[in-house]
Amino acid sequence: MARTGRSLYFRVGALVVVGAALAVGFVLFLTSGTLRGEQTIFETYVPESVAGLDVGAAVRFRGVPVGRVTELGLVSVVYGAVPRNPEDTTARLVLVRFAVDPERYGRSNVDAAVRAGLRVRVASAGVTGLAYLEVDFVPDPSRFPSIEVPWTPRFPVIPSMPSTITQVTTAAERVMTQLADLDLRTLIGAATELVEGLRDQVGGQGDLGTTLREAAATMAALRSAIEGADLAATVRELRVAAASISGAGQSAEALLSSPEITGAAASIGQAANDLRASVARLPAVIASLELALRTVRGTTGDAQAELGPLLRDLRATASSLRDTAEQLRRSPSQSLFGAPPPPPPRDRR
Repeated sequence: MARTGRSLYFRVGALVVVGAALAVGFVLFLTSGTLRGEQTIFETYVPESVAGLDVGAAVRFRGVPVGRVTELGLVSVVYGAVPRNPEDTTARLVLVRFAVDPERYGRSNVDAAVRAGLRVRVASAGVTGLAYLEVDFVPDPSRFPSIEVPWTPRFPVIPSMPSTITQVTTAAERVMTQLADLDLRTLIGAATELVEGLRDQVGGQGDLGTTLREAAATMAALRSAIEGADLAATVRELRVAAASISGAGQSAEALLSSPEITGAAASIGQAANDLRASVARLPAVIASLELALRTVRGTTGDAQAELGPLLRDLRATASSLRDTAEQLRRSPSQSLFGAPPPPPPRDRR
């Protein structure tokens, strides 16, 4: 009996010791980075609910664990923030602090990473639904700007962005709001009137029904014309016409390749060359003609200048002879036996 009691006490004691060792190991595992002083603390401000996110939740960068959540709280309690005006929502933000292991994430400039688009959001892990912090870069950092706060943060701040669930919920609420603003009765009434109008146009005497019937009649007439046409004869005629055109082309080719056409083409080419040479000599011939014309014109001008005085002298001589002949005709004796002419008068000065 005593041995049984001792064995029971030993087992209970061993169980307690093992449980204590496991508890201490778990605490050391959670705080190993803190005890070594190798973890970097960051904080972020979330404007939405963080339900499901607890202290100790994982912090992942693109799915890779890099740290753990160390503190959750309200900025109104931690920093004593109060609303500055009715529109101020900074006092209602949720404070999330988390530790990142540099050995897993690396050491980098946080400010430069934030400017490049580094953001934090609350995400859930698949089927289990456990929440964790996801750190990643966004393509457009201007969509999720940093929140301006009136207090001085104790740790470097990485801006947050809405979770995927929040974004989907917000988009759905926006769509529902737009649907609520629509006048569905008026929209359904207009659609009903449109359908009835189309039915009347198609089935009644409307323009659309008339057009459809005329199109059907045209297609039937075209089908009848095609069926009644002698397509075989038409094809044969087309073949004969094509053969005739081919024969005409061959005849023309034979004519062009005949010696007569070749000789005529050569003669035309020679004549063209001679004509080209004659045309090339025309400027020199024209220049020679112009020089000859200028020479003839100069000779004619000199002859006219020399013949002018001679003609005037001849004209005066002829006039004198005419006067002498007239005087001889009238009084030949006076001309033969008359007194000499009086001397010319002297100049009296």
